[in-house]
Amino acid sequence: MNPTLNVNTAGYIQNFGANAARQIYMSSSVFESIRNYIYENCGIYFQDNKKYFLESRLQRRMNFLGLKSYEEYFDLLRFGTNGSSEKKFFYEAITINETFFFRNQPQLDALASQILPELINVKLAQGKNKIRIWSAASSSGEEAYSITMIFQDLIKPRYPNAELEIIGTDINSAVIDTAANGIYRDYSIRNTPPYYLKKYFKTNSPGTYEVIPDIKKNVSFKLLNLYDDNAMKLMFNFDVIFCANVLIYFDQASKIKVVSSLYNSLNKGGSLFIGYSETMHGISKAFKLISYPNTVGYRKE
Repeated sequence: MNPTLNVNTAGYIQNFGANAARQIYMSSSVFESIRNYIYENCGIYFQDNKKYFLESRLQRRMNFLGLKSYEEYFDLLRFGTNGSSEKKFFYEAITINETFFFRNQPQLDALASQILPELINVKLAQGKNKIRIWSAASSSGEEAYSITMIFQDLIKPRYPNAELEIIGTDINSAVIDTAANGIYRDYSIRNTPPYYLKKYFKTNSPGTYEVIPDIKKNVSFKLLNLYDDNAMKLMFNFDVIFCANVLIYFDQASKIKVVSSLYNSLNKGGSLFIGYSETMHGISKAFKLISYPNTVGYRKE
């Protein structure tokens, strides 16, 4: 197959089975080149022990394209006539998207019980009523929708004039499409309280759960590379940012760069949440550490 042809994910899935048996070896020099390319474009650094992961992920795509070597694929990615569109499939291949509804419950509890009431009271005193939240690296959207459900259920009855706007972003276009559709299967809803499942989802067919329109209307999703300086400058005026389980994929320099951009995206008094296994130690002293029950957050003073 000609690698310059326009290809799509559906075709990739259909052809995967027929081509999967053909194994291709990635040399250390090509691994180094692709690793550097990834780092320069999105800040993610693949350690030496991730060579097999990268090799297996990219081989699936190469099998569909009919390419015989990783060198050939790398040339296509950089110089091919469809190289810019190939980036989409490249990012889909190298990123891991693991999430589900109500995943970080202590963070959501802190948001509902302390952060949002404080923010809303301040805004109402200023004659404002909109809260803006950014779910960075939102994957397939479960986090953004979980926040919206909590706002609708716990905040809106107390503050009927308060409005919510949530933006979810990710570098992977496939998961952004899933998020926009708002249709999920059992794995995604496994931690969802039955009350929320009944109130905020509809089942169109067995084993599928669709977020209701009243929740969808407050959330929008778009592609975004957290390592892209120009794109990050357009992300501003947020009251809360969730960026969990992202920093673990960056080296120290990339962490400092991304966290600095997130800081600039927050309003004064805004809050940042990161993953439980992540820390700001050695990355930024600009935030104030705030303790909540069973979790911590970071506030822009």
